[in-house]
Amino acid sequence: MAERRAIDFEGFVMDVVQVRGDAWDAEEYPFSLPAVRSWDTLHLHPKVTFLVGENGSGKSTLIEAIAIAAGFNPEGGSKDHGFATRNTHSELHKFLRLAKSTRRPADSYFLRAESFYAQASYLDDVANPDRYGGRALHTQSHGEGMMALFQNRFGERGFFILDEPEAALSPKRQVKFLRRLHELVKSGSQFVIATHSPMLLAYPDAWIYEMTGEGPMRREWDSLEHVKLTRDFLMFPEKYLWDIMEEDDGL
Repeated sequence: MAERRAIDFEGFVMDVVQVRGDAWDAEEYPFSLPAVRSWDTLHLHPKVTFLVGENGSGKSTLIEAIAIAAGFNPEGGSKDHGFATRNTHSELHKFLRLAKSTRRPADSYFLRAESFYAQASYLDDVANPDRYGGRALHTQSHGEGMMALFQNRFGERGFFILDEPEAALSPKRQVKFLRRLHELVKSGSQFVIATHSPMLLAYPDAWIYEMTGEGPMRREWDSLEHVKLTRDFLMFPEKYLWDIMEEDDGL
C-alpha cells in the first residue's frame, strides 16, 4: 500500500488502524476478505477517499466497519439514529481504531444505499421535513430522495461516509451529486465513499483505493478496470453485444 503523500491535512480522520487481537483470524470472515486481511493502516485523504472493487471484494464490509467504528448506526443515518431492521454487520469494527485530527466535525452522516428505505422511513417519522427539502422522503423517488438528503441534510465541515450512493442516481444526477460533493469539500467536509461509478471516481481531489487480492491499493482513475470497461463499452457497444449474442447462440 502506498505511503501517505506529503499533504496539508485538514480532515477529521487521518487513518484507519487495524488492531489484530486474539479473535482476529485470517481464515474466517470478515478477516479473510482481500479488503481486510493484508493491511494494518489505511491512510485517508483529507477531502475524499474512494473505495472501489468487484462485488464480494469487501469494500462495503470495510466501509460499514469504518462507519460503526466512527460511532454511526450500522444501518445508516446520523450518530443519534437508533433504528434497526436486521443485524447483518460484521465484527470488523471491533478491530478498527480511527486516528483523528484535532478538528471536530460540525456534521456527520452514514449513507447506505441498500438501507435507504429504512432511513427514509425513520426520518419521515421523526425529523422536520424542512431539513430534507420540505417534502417527506417517501413522497419522492429513490433518486430524488437520495439527492434531497444529500442537498439539504449534509452540512459544512462534516464527516460523511457513503456506501454506493450512485445506486439510485441517473448519470445526470451523478453529475449533480459531484457538484454538491465539491461544494461540501470546499466548506471543509471529508468523505469516505464506496462506489462502482466511474463518474464519481473521476472527482480529482481524492485518493482511490482498489480492493485487490493483496488488499487496498492506491490507483489512478484511468487505470481502474471499472473505467476501462465502461469507456470501451461506450465506444464499441456493438462488439460487446455481438460477443454476448454469440455466446447465447452457442448455448
